[in-house]
Amino acid sequence: MGFFDFFKKDKGKELFKEDVAAEARADAIRAEIKRLGLPGDITVNVEGSKVKIGGKVPDEATRRKLVMIVGNVKGIDGVDDDEFGQTQQGQSQQRQMKTYEVQSGDTLSKIAKSQLGDASDYNTIFEANRPMLKDPDEIYPGQMLIIPEEQTAAV
Repeated sequence: MGFFDFFKKDKGKELFKEDVAAEARADAIRAEIKRLGLPGDITVNVEGSKVKIGGKVPDEATRRKLVMIVGNVKGIDGVDDDEFGQTQQGQSQQRQMKTYEVQSGDTLSKIAKSQLGDASDYNTIFEANRPMLKDPDEIYPGQMLIIPEEQTAAV
């Protein structure tokens, strides 16, 4: 997919303190990926506030979720997933990946209405962002969410 900017490195899940070494940051991110139960053999390299991820994953949806997990970590403002390489399928899906930055006052229903055209499609967004989201009511401003591409054509 490439490089993704998550411009708000001061927001997100706090996995480590700012003064922790790069390898400790990478270990914390790997532990979070493991805790969330995402399948695959994942490599994580931290360079300042940027992270390179790679390895083998079962599908494009898992790859997207990994980008969002890492990008929604406090202290991280960019994720490069080029280490996964490109497949022909991955290149076509790359153009369709859509994300949304949660704003103050947003709910998944409000986001579904604006992004998918129907507030009742909130569960589609919730499912696309599991296991990062445990509850549809627990989103925060600055969080980046995946908007499922199969729904974006209807907007």
